Parts: sequence; C-alpha cells; structure tokens
Amino acid sequence: MDVDQYLPILGLLVLGVLFASGSFVASALLAPRKRPTDAKTAPYECGIVPEYEPPQRFPVRFYLVAMIFVIFDIEVVFMYPFAVVFRQLGLFGLIEVLAFSLTVFAALIFLVSEGALSWGPAKHLAKGMPARTSSSTIVRIGVDAGRAA
Repeated sequence: MDVDQYLPILGLLVLGVLFASGSFVASALLAPRKRPTDAKTAPYECGIVPEYEPPQRFPVRFYLVAMIFVIFDIEVVFMYPFAVVFRQLGLFGLIEVLAFSLTVFAALIFLVSEGALSWGPAKHLAKGMPARTSSSTIVRIGVDAGRAA
C-alpha cells in the first residue's frame, strides 16, 4: 500500500487544524476587552429604534420550511446529473433515483404532517359532546328546559 498518495490529505488536515486554532488564538488576543454598552447591544435596523422586543425564538414552522427548501434544493442538484446521463445508467440508475425520490417524498410527508405548511394560528380541537344516547339526550333536554323556565 502506497502511503504517499495520502500525504496531500494529511497536509490539508494539518493546515485546517492550524488555521482553526490560529483563528481562535487571534480572536482571543485581538478582541476588545471592555464590556459592551446598552447602545451597542441594542438591535439596530435602518436607524429606527425598535418599538417592541423581538421574540426570543423563531417558531418551529420557520425551521420546517427551511428544511423543505434544503431537501428540494438537494433533490434538484442530484436530479440534473441524472437527467444528463439517464440512458447510460439503465435500470440501476432508475431504481436508485426512485429510491432517492421516495426518501425525499417521505421527508416531505413528515414535514407536512408536522405542520410545516400551516401558517395560520395554531388550531386546537375542543373536546366535543359525548356520544349521543337516549339518556344523554334526556339530560340535555332537562338542563335546557330548566334554564328556560
């Protein structure tokens, strides 16, 4: 086994570690030491002072829509090369693309079931009336008649 072919990978790994650790060291040495003031930590948008505090968290739906975008962006990136060489891939390529598409479709179904595309206010189902029986009907009529009198 020839180890020389792995030397460039090892060199890039060493350079990456040196760059990352050098960035942390430079940040620690060059960062300002004083505490920020209220004016510096206040949100600034187009010179307008905000009238209300922004929400602390984004709603989960925001992230679900972002996941949908990433999933279909990746699907498009992988479908284009398949469309270029689909005749050479034959049945194997077709099966692989169908497996990939089914995985992406399953992810979409999961996100839709989690409410990713429901942008209105959250709807909570209220508990309904119990099953209608003769005794429950008599009770309801008796309660309604008692209130009317």
